[in-house]
Amino acid sequence: MKAKFFLAACLFCLCFWQAMTAQNAYPKREFRGAWIQCVNGQFQGMPARTMQTVLVNQLDKLKEAGINAIIFQVRAECDALYRSSYEPWSRFLTGVQGQAPTPMWDPLQFMIDECHKRGMELHAWINPYRAQTKGTTVLSPLHPYNKYPNLFVRYAGQLYFDPGQPESRKYICRIVRDIVSRYDIDAIHMDDYFYPYPVNGMDFPDNVSFAAYGRGFTNKADWRRDNVNVLIKEIHETVRQCKPWVKFGISPFGIYRNKKSDPNGSNTNGLQNYDDLYADVLLWVNNGWVDYNIPQVYWEIGHPAADYDTLVRWWAKHSAARPLYIGQDVMRTVSNADIKNPRLNQMPAKYQLQRSLPAIGGSCQWYAAAVVDNPGNYCDMLEKVYHKYPALQPRYPFMDDKAPKKVRKVKPVWTEDGYILFWTAPKAKDVMDEAVQYVVYRFGNKEDVNLKDPSHIVTITRDCFYKLPYEDGKTKYRYVVTALDRLQNESKAVKKKVKL
Repeated sequence: MKAKFFLAACLFCLCFWQAMTAQNAYPKREFRGAWIQCVNGQFQGMPARTMQTVLVNQLDKLKEAGINAIIFQVRAECDALYRSSYEPWSRFLTGVQGQAPTPMWDPLQFMIDECHKRGMELHAWINPYRAQTKGTTVLSPLHPYNKYPNLFVRYAGQLYFDPGQPESRKYICRIVRDIVSRYDIDAIHMDDYFYPYPVNGMDFPDNVSFAAYGRGFTNKADWRRDNVNVLIKEIHETVRQCKPWVKFGISPFGIYRNKKSDPNGSNTNGLQNYDDLYADVLLWVNNGWVDYNIPQVYWEIGHPAADYDTLVRWWAKHSAARPLYIGQDVMRTVSNADIKNPRLNQMPAKYQLQRSLPAIGGSCQWYAAAVVDNPGNYCDMLEKVYHKYPALQPRYPFMDDKAPKKVRKVKPVWTEDGYILFWTAPKAKDVMDEAVQYVVYRFGNKEDVNLKDPSHIVTITRDCFYKLPYEDGKTKYRYVVTALDRLQNESKAVKKKVKL
């Protein structure tokens, strides 16, 4: 009965989306991300080959579900899931901070290769200030605390960079520059940990740095916010200087400010970015210091203190100066019933709301393993309904809006394996104009070529060839190939007719 009900629900949702306009039901461009975290210990002490197999299996399933971007945690507490000359190997990788993996391998490079192979972006996720979590009992000699102890403070049993210290910002930017310059990542990503989540009755111990580096501020809260503002601005500048095509994105806590604190705040009653974490997210967005924003709107529709519907609409109204995506909690979504139709979970209602608001360009799933586990048929619904067709990444015209030139020498070639469509990469003047991916569309011989319709996309690939499906050798199709640069600007099309 459950299987039959799920099938009926899928068909209902599919019919609903098909009844909508194709552009809204199946966006050609949409950010479809998933977070892969290390701090939950899912990889800790795992043999290299086992971890690689787990990651590959996750990526294969996420690819099937239409996910086109992976946000992979590589720096949780001044440590590294990559080769670093500045910070020790993470205990979340090997079990012991500072202990290198055996046999030696680089998880970040591995994930870049595997994601790009599948047409996915790889966003390197770092935590800027946190330096020691409660579970880390021994710090490696390579840990920055052992080199620069004056830059750190302890709060609620954990160790943090003091954001008030100018040298803290310089050090963090050095780490960002190291990652961006050495790895072919698509973005640097930060989550919601700026100043630590407050503990009742315990003030963050920054009196010394406030006295030394107060910069004329009389209000400590304003000074703390400015410390984070300066860091965000400097990281953005660092990334741009290294590689102008690499994005810088954040996923802040889901509430900016409550209405009781600010008339322009959301009608909610919870912890606030601005007041509690000293994160002025809207300032960063409106000043262009971040390239995308993924607020973690993890609550359900109808939550008494932080209603999902209220918050999504608020972010869509106030955070449209830069690409906006919504952070989705998989388990909370499937664990709560639709208010209007209790027989369904809240996934259909959330996606209907998200895609009805033009300011929202996609979503990101917390967390990847939950998607793969398919609770409440969440993964199946992504694959069969919401991500039924492939999607290009959203545009970032403020970074680059120039499309690459057209592909060259498009030609079907008969081989012992059947027809293969070959093409040659377009010429480019510089790295920003280079083609790094290609989109192949398929149309009937007499069908209008409409590149806005993603249902005609057969592949998005980094290869300069595509094996065509053979039918009867008599049916003629039109194949169209376009080129994408690093920021997913799309070239003009080249068409080729083929009998299959």
